[in-house]
Amino acid sequence: MIVYGIKNCNTVKSALEWLKKNKVDVEFYDYKTKGISEAKLKDWSKQVGWEALVNKKGTTWRQLDDATKGKISSQKEAIALMISKTTVIKRPLLEMDGKVIALGFDEEIYSTKFF
Repeated sequence: MIVYGIKNCNTVKSALEWLKKNKVDVEFYDYKTKGISEAKLKDWSKQVGWEALVNKKGTTWRQLDDATKGKISSQKEAIALMISKTTVIKRPLLEMDGKVIALGFDEEIYSTKFF
């Protein structure tokens, strides 16, 4: 399983700690330092919807000007934003065998997914 996120994000840290504590073996992919491909974002968008991938509660989104926020009304525009500002992607995203199995961190959901 691959956990996609940002190393210094508290939510990602909580998820990784929970996974480690519960002996779930993961590989971590930091898309802030490594970037993320358009193809990967398109694949995730097909699975969970581009709207779910854009973290509108996060600091990065809140710091965008209203004109930029207003332009994000399609998958194409959302993906362009997520490529240019990877910190706007909701995190963590857990992927197994190419399938998104969780987005964000919720102990209850993780417990049902892994046990």
